[in-house]
Formats: sequence, structure tokens, C-alpha cells
Amino acid sequence: MLHTLSLPNLSPTKTKTPNSNRNPSSSSSPLYIKFRTSHRDNLRYLKALGIILNPTKPHNNNNNNNNNNKKKKNINLSSTDTNTINHIIATVDFLKSKGFTESDFPRLAFLCPQLFSTNFDPTDFTPVFDFLATKLPATTEESRSLILHCPHILFSDVEFCLQPTLDYLRQLGLEKLNSPSNLNAHLLNTRAEKLREKIGFLRSIGFSQEEAARACVRMPAMFGYSIDNNLWPKFKYLVDNMERSVEELKKFPQYFGFSLEKRIAPRHLHLKERNVRIPLNRILLWGDEKFYAKWK
Repeated sequence: MLHTLSLPNLSPTKTKTPNSNRNPSSSSSPLYIKFRTSHRDNLRYLKALGIILNPTKPHNNNNNNNNNNKKKKNINLSSTDTNTINHIIATVDFLKSKGFTESDFPRLAFLCPQLFSTNFDPTDFTPVFDFLATKLPATTEESRSLILHCPHILFSDVEFCLQPTLDYLRQLGLEKLNSPSNLNAHLLNTRAEKLREKIGFLRSIGFSQEEAARACVRMPAMFGYSIDNNLWPKFKYLVDNMERSVEELKKFPQYFGFSLEKRIAPRHLHLKERNVRIPLNRILLWGDEKFYAKWK
């Protein structure tokens, strides 16, 4: 990291003479001293940003042992030579030039430590920033927020992932994808093939192409749900246990957004015991207090 220090001219005062031929600029120009931050200061700076860790400080505590294999560690302080540090500093400077602030880096380093790996040049991320700015399009602040929600989007290929996904989402009718939400960030970073799988599932249970597209526009979070562990079990419960039709699901696709164990099944059983049958949306949309007060 290069710094510049400006100092006033400290040359002794000389008596002016009529024949003096001094260069006026030489006495009025400040002096500049350029120096590089020490390796230790750079380490301290990156540690403050949360990008590197002390070798004695574990990244995961004992309470998170089940997640140890899922989370990558930040860069270890003991493995950072001068070249590595300079590379990380360059990456930090690049991201700052794109609107990121120092308060953003702990989150970036935690969610996506490979951003600061020497395997990637920071300019490799330029196509993604250009895509967000011109194709989405998003403002600098919107792009920053989308990336903070899903830093891995910076590693996505524009031609083979981001652009086809954007085109498909627009084809379905989704709008305002530049809005910096967690959902939009992850949708943009999902391959179009994965999105089509959810449409295919809805088609398989009785939706038309148009109905499936309309349902996903109303409930875009559905694109992030597992078919085997979420969508299919809820559909089976709807048909087999609740004895509801697909037509009700078409009217209320938000059904898929509720917990089967904590919301859908308990409320269905509560109403069944009282021989009450009401529309699907009334079963699920009301808060617990209102629902159970109404159907005592």
C-alpha cells in the first residue's frame, strides 16, 4: 500500500535582493515523501477487515462442528507472505473502486474467502460488474448490495450462466431483478437449467406452462426449494392428507412457502378435528393468535 505525505517547505529564509534569479515555484512548492506501508501494518489492516485470521484463533468454535466441512476458513495469518498480502490489498482496492466500504469486507471474507485468493486476479471480476451495470441494469449501490447478498456471483460466467438466467427470468415475467434482495441475488446466480427444473415439476403435477410461470412469478422463492425435500412432500400432503386439488394450489402457490411440520400439518389437523374446511390461503396466512382464536 503506497502513501504520500505532504510537508511544507522548510528551507531557511533568505534576504531578497533585486538581482535574485530564484525560481518562484521552488520556494512555494511543498515537499512530498512517498513510502510504502510495512508488511506488519498491512497484516494488521487486513486482520481488521476480517480477511485474515491469527493462526491461534479458530474460525469455527466447537458448537459448529457440524458445519466445519461446509464453511471455508479465512486466510491464515501464518501463510501470508509479502506477495500474497500485496495481492489481497490489490483486491481490496479493486472492490473499493466498485463501491464497497471497509465495513463490507468482514461479510465478504466470511461468505466467500476465495475472493481474496491468489488464484484469482481482481480484474477477473470486471465482466460481472459490467453485466450488473449494463444488462440488469443496476446502480453501483444496487450491484454492491446484490454481491453482498451472494458474493459467489462474482465467479459466475456471464455468457454461460448470468445472461441465460437473466433472459429466462425475464421470459417468465419476473421484474425488478436489480432490486438488491437476497432472493434476487441468488436467483441471478442460479443456472437456467435449475430454474427450468422447478417449472418442470409444476408441469408434472398438473400446471400448464403459463400457469407454472405465473406461479413462479408470484412465488419466486420456489426456485430455491428442493423438489425432493420440499416441493414434492408438500404436494403429497396437500393431495393425500388434506384432500385438496391442484386447482387450489394454482390459486395459492404460496402454499409451498410454509413449513409442513410447523404450519401446514398442525393447522390442517386442528381444523379437521373441528370438521372445518376453509380455503387454503385462510389456513396459512393468518397469524397463530388470530387463527387459533377463530377456530377454537
